[in-house]
Amino acid sequence: MASRWLRAAPMAFALAFVLAASSLLAHAQSAPKVVDIPNRPGVTQRFLFIAPAAPKAVAILYAGGHGGLQLDPQGNFGWGANNFLVRTRMLFVNDGVAVAVIDAPSDRQSPPYLDGGFRLTPEHAADARAVIAWLREQLHVPVWLVGTSRGTQSVAAIAIALANDPNPNAIPSAGPDGIVLTSTILRENRGGDPVTGMNLSALKIPVLVVHNKDDACKLCPVSETDALMQKLTQSPRTKLMLVSGGASRGDPCGAFAYHGFNGIEGEVVHGITAWMLAP
Repeated sequence: MASRWLRAAPMAFALAFVLAASSLLAHAQSAPKVVDIPNRPGVTQRFLFIAPAAPKAVAILYAGGHGGLQLDPQGNFGWGANNFLVRTRMLFVNDGVAVAVIDAPSDRQSPPYLDGGFRLTPEHAADARAVIAWLREQLHVPVWLVGTSRGTQSVAAIAIALANDPNPNAIPSAGPDGIVLTSTILRENRGGDPVTGMNLSALKIPVLVVHNKDDACKLCPVSETDALMQKLTQSPRTKLMLVSGGASRGDPCGAFAYHGFNGIEGEVVHGITAWMLAP
């Protein structure tokens, strides 16, 4: 009996080694790289691109605040490194989702960056269209837009604009396959529209809304998330994912408040990717 076990042991160990190696390979990823693509005449769009070995989808990540990440050619952030989506980018990659972390375009590389209403403009939608096309050509997987805080204004406005593309039946589509809104801007104090003031009935793609019940940011009251969901009348699949807990410090609308899902990042990102990748 012992000799039989000894003969079988090397095979078992070899199998275990192969399985472990396969697991490591599955989680292998490309080195992060900074990509600049032409998006409008005389303008380029920069983003940080990271992909797992076999991505199942790709998420274009839009940070909040003024959105000017000041990304240098080496991939360092001059601003916004602590933003929820920026600091959790590798959690998406580890779940099999490639990421493109979006900076302001080359013609918005100084204040107010994406502020001043730019997130709602046709130019912003054109910039996103170029990134979506590049990612589809590279990866051939579904493309999602994911925004947090003021980034939700970008995501909603872009998705609505591209839903009304002059050639909506083009294959592949100019617009995203779905969107995720986290810590959504439901009230506005800088002019322009909150997400609930946009034409959300134009969206005919899946929409996930993620909100912390404890979010104390005055622009993002959890009590108004139901009104947001009720406006998604044409979306084929929607979900309101409410979370709670974590830790909060500093500005209640800041990156390390409940607003930024501080302390529960893993739970939130895994919830997002699971919903994105669901059949």
